[in-house]
Amino acid sequence: MTDYQPDATTTAVGNPLERLTLDDLRRRTSVKWRVHPPDVLPLFVAEMDTPVAPCVVDAVRAALDLGDTGYDIGTTYAEALAPFAEERWGWVPDVASSRTMPDVMVAIVETLRVLTAPGDAVVVTPPVYPPFYGFPGNEGRRVLEAPLTEDLRLDLGTLEDAFARATGAADQGTGPGSGRRAVLLLCNPHNPTGTAHTRAELEAVLALADRYDVRVVADEIHAPFTFERVAAGAAPFVPLLSVAGSDRAVVVQSASKAFNLAGLRAATLLGGPGAAADLRRIPEEAGHAVNHLAVLAHAAAYRDGGPWLDALLDGVHRNRGLAGALLAEHAPAVRLRPADATYLAWLDVRAALPTGVPAAGAADLVLERGRLALEDGVRFGAGGAGRLRLNLATSTAVLTEAAQRLGRALAGA
Repeated sequence: MTDYQPDATTTAVGNPLERLTLDDLRRRTSVKWRVHPPDVLPLFVAEMDTPVAPCVVDAVRAALDLGDTGYDIGTTYAEALAPFAEERWGWVPDVASSRTMPDVMVAIVETLRVLTAPGDAVVVTPPVYPPFYGFPGNEGRRVLEAPLTEDLRLDLGTLEDAFARATGAADQGTGPGSGRRAVLLLCNPHNPTGTAHTRAELEAVLALADRYDVRVVADEIHAPFTFERVAAGAAPFVPLLSVAGSDRAVVVQSASKAFNLAGLRAATLLGGPGAAADLRRIPEEAGHAVNHLAVLAHAAAYRDGGPWLDALLDGVHRNRGLAGALLAEHAPAVRLRPADATYLAWLDVRAALPTGVPAAGAADLVLERGRLALEDGVRFGAGGAGRLRLNLATSTAVLTEAAQRLGRALAGA
């Protein structure tokens, strides 16, 4: 399923997805393993079924042994990200202007507070990560949708329409740049579809946003999860700030998804040269909740976790191929679109639903009949009904059981 030939270091790591049994995993106390009863197989939330990378364990243990659990300061996070980003993506973030933040969504909210005011609009591209609706809405921002195309790509037509409505240009009829402030909140790579936006797509979006004076803010938490290192011809991750026209763009990077560190969350906020002043306007207090231990964990992951991550990427890539084969066998009416990125799979189950079951009831049906918990596509906005998000970051045994349960649920058995 892959042309990847791991080096000796990566081979020694082994597949992190095959290290823990289901009994091991059920001893965990996080959301994934506590929301549902024990007979439910949980593959909904973006938590991976892996041990923590040894370099992260060592870093956290050393900090605890030393008592290095005080307040965070400085740019340790961005300093560790910089060589990782240069080696993997050919892009070097501006460490000096970076801001270390408690997590990705806190960073996004603080950015929205600087770039917009209550009543201003935030444009999202559904189906998209559900907090893109809730967090801006809680800040009094209007959330406008610019849905992806049928091929799950960014749609310049719907984006232009949303930008016109967001800035008031559509109402005033006076052209771009005449109305209110607005932000495009972009998911790069895209969650839940696994789309890796191309450089040409991102450049076109930035140019359109500039025409309407819309600022672009990107969540790049899934950036390490493209597969060009383990699969010939795979689409690469393109950092937004490496694209022409990104001078005023802002991005958030975090190791929490790639290294399974949601319980030790941290992030870094980065911007183009034209956004440096905006990052400085974010109040100092926004970083007071940064977890110093989490920063040390993330920094260790970036510095020393490369072989572990490559072994994980290879395992997830293999699971992508396995998922297609398993669905063809157990749930052939389910459509699985090939994805470029993330460890998530976006399933279209509309044609597989039993008669009388509405598209919006797919997740409940699968949970009730199959005792399988998948993320409900309805939560992702327009284009989500009748879709389910499946977490591929698990063992082949668990993935096989999930496909069997999905097939039985949809067949009514």
